[in-house]
Amino acid sequence: MAVVWITGACGFIGNNLARHLAQQGYQVLGVGHGALPPEMAADLGLSYWINGEIEGSNLQQLLDRSGVPDAIYHLAGGSSVGLSVQAPAEDFRRSVVSTAALLEWIRIYIAETKLVISSSAAIYGNGHIDAIAEDGYFTPYSPYGFHKRTAELLCESYAHNFGLRIAIVRLFSVYGPGLYKQLLWDLCCRLNQSPSLLMLHGTGKEIRDWLYIEDAVRILIATVSSASSAPFIVNGGTGIGTCVRDVATLLCQSWGQFPDLKFSGQNRIGDPFSLIADTSRLQTLAFVPQHTLASGLKEYVRWFRQRKVHETHI
Repeated sequence: MAVVWITGACGFIGNNLARHLAQQGYQVLGVGHGALPPEMAADLGLSYWINGEIEGSNLQQLLDRSGVPDAIYHLAGGSSVGLSVQAPAEDFRRSVVSTAALLEWIRIYIAETKLVISSSAAIYGNGHIDAIAEDGYFTPYSPYGFHKRTAELLCESYAHNFGLRIAIVRLFSVYGPGLYKQLLWDLCCRLNQSPSLLMLHGTGKEIRDWLYIEDAVRILIATVSSASSAPFIVNGGTGIGTCVRDVATLLCQSWGQFPDLKFSGQNRIGDPFSLIADTSRLQTLAFVPQHTLASGLKEYVRWFRQRKVHETHI
């Protein structure tokens, strides 16, 4: 049985990846923040879970438990532009320090293991209009973006200098059932409370490349075979940009309400105007998105409403 480790397996992307791999017959172990009783860990697809930092003693526990893993998915790290602005030092610790500790431990003890690291389109920053290629320029616009890029540079250093086999996936706007934050969550919460008016930040013209969670998981898994000492770097997106106004309109259609949409005209600190993936390199992995934005938003609305019904009956 193939063995994989996931850092940050309690997170939105991590728990979806863990469940998928477990369903495919992998033995999945994880480390990160979050207390998980054994039964809850099993529900996530985890055969073993450590609630703690990414550090030598915890990684050694995983090694003692499973032996050398075939691959490690490094998903732990900062997960919010807003939080990185509020607490940049903490975001640095989560994104950069944890990556440095993991790379050094892999170098010393299991240098043959492949590593897939989840990065972010935030490293590209502002000033982009068209689809962004992996070898484009970097102008991070937030501490979150700078820290993700720093983590990437650490990976590139360990790949070039020590031959570690690494793949870096720059995920764009990942969404789907189970995401309790960001634009879609805010929209549903506001529609649930006041379906006649939606007041949102920004201008409504801001553009993002929306990637459904199941497609994001498929990209992460597809990159393992390409991990190399180059390393292999790929955008995780669809190549399709959609403005915030259109996203809000599509979600309202799925909700069955058509409120008055208004925008404050003030952007959040650290948010670039446009982030769209150039997917040319991704297509070499024979990846084709299986979910359109419209179908993904329907699934999100369905999940949100089922969750509300469940809470009412608790």
